[in-house]
Amino acid sequence: MSHTSAVARASSPAPPSGSHRFSSVINQIAEEMNTLDDHGTPADYIPMLADADPRRFGMAVAEPDGTVYGVGDWRQPFSTQSISKVFALALALSLDGGQLWQGVGREPSGNPFNSLVQLEYENGIPRNPFINAGALVVTDRLQVLTGDAAGQVRDLLRTESGNAAIDFVPQVAASEAAYGDRNAALAHFMASYGNITLPVPALLAAYFRQCSIEASCADLALAAGFLARGGVRADGAALLSRSQAKQVNAVMLTCGTYDAAGEFAYRVGLPGKSGVGGGIIAIVPGVCTLCVWSPGLDKRGNSVAGVSALDRFTTLTGLSVF
Repeated sequence: MSHTSAVARASSPAPPSGSHRFSSVINQIAEEMNTLDDHGTPADYIPMLADADPRRFGMAVAEPDGTVYGVGDWRQPFSTQSISKVFALALALSLDGGQLWQGVGREPSGNPFNSLVQLEYENGIPRNPFINAGALVVTDRLQVLTGDAAGQVRDLLRTESGNAAIDFVPQVAASEAAYGDRNAALAHFMASYGNITLPVPALLAAYFRQCSIEASCADLALAAGFLARGGVRADGAALLSRSQAKQVNAVMLTCGTYDAAGEFAYRVGLPGKSGVGGGIIAIVPGVCTLCVWSPGLDKRGNSVAGVSALDRFTTLTGLSVF
């Protein structure tokens, strides 16, 4: 397909119910999400996110040819937060190959996403690239390779989604920096083991900036399409090899929802990555990519309605990697 066709479809109005493969399914899911008793609580430790309405809900589906459609607040931009880590990882792998894995593991952590515990007895090597410590290692490497890690992630999102308006929200980055002592501690600890190259303040600035990117469900479903196409970008060029795309999907499945990854795999059965802004992306290899958003979180930092919606999607469609 051409990138132009993907952009044209992405910018078209929402189609009527039933006009696309999964339209009726996601409309049913949206109705069910309205009846949830508990929508969770927005991330209160990031002041810019604390006032979000936990009952808001959006869901988008992007097919491999670039067709995208959705329901609810699927066009509403929200703070991507840790979802951006998937795109940073893909870029770092595309530039650095297997060298990246010398500084970060591929195992589930079993601990909260900002935990210091494992780093101390594992010599400053974080368990995986999706907990905060691991994401800092990836951002450090990408910054060294490109000179602008956050800009590279934003540009990848813009190109793959066809939305040139995707951008940083400086107020969110500043809010995170003001409450970023734990991330600073993680970075300093890894630096003491030689696992960080940049000065810690410069690394944190790049990391907070990356996490402040705002995008919609439609944008993120389209942008993650290369993971459903075996590493192939919207314009037909390869961002990752098929093997590397498999690796990213595998780490998403086992590590993408923090210390709830086992529960997510059990309920949803897809590679997924959540963010404390309330978004979750999920991949059905060869079939579609999904993005859901609802800002109310559970105690592990995952969207309550988002996980429920993806659970219902795989239940109703029979689509999973198992």
